[in-house]
Amino acid sequence: MADDATSSSDSTTTDQASETPFSEEELQHFKDLILERRRKAKDDVERMRNQIEDAKEQAGDNTAYSFHMADAGTDAMEREKLHLMIARQQKYIGYLDRALERIKNGTYGICKVTGKPIARERLEAVPHTEISIKAKKEQKKQERQQS
Repeated sequence: MADDATSSSDSTTTDQASETPFSEEELQHFKDLILERRRKAKDDVERMRNQIEDAKEQAGDNTAYSFHMADAGTDAMEREKLHLMIARQQKYIGYLDRALERIKNGTYGICKVTGKPIARERLEAVPHTEISIKAKKEQKKQERQQS
């Protein structure tokens, strides 16, 4: 009953924000697309973690004859780069997880800024997006004005 009171005071916004513009079949397509990208991202994270472990093992194998400070610096930079790439992929996985949650709760494909449907083409390219191209352009425009 509390839902009725909420929706009656704000019916147009709530209706727009709560109903996906896509059919069950289309939502399944996006879910499959997101799950595939999520699997690839998790595979990338695992591969990079293995590279870090391999680098640590190799660093322990250095002898006095093969160790050089420049090599150690390069190795450290490579490990740092891998850690940053892992963090980036984990953030991406979080975006994908939130998109799956929006599919589950029926709000997938609705722009969080305008409350209007996001173009299918945009969702095909960036299935985890929460905003339409129009809203993204406006966001970029505001960022440039603040700079």
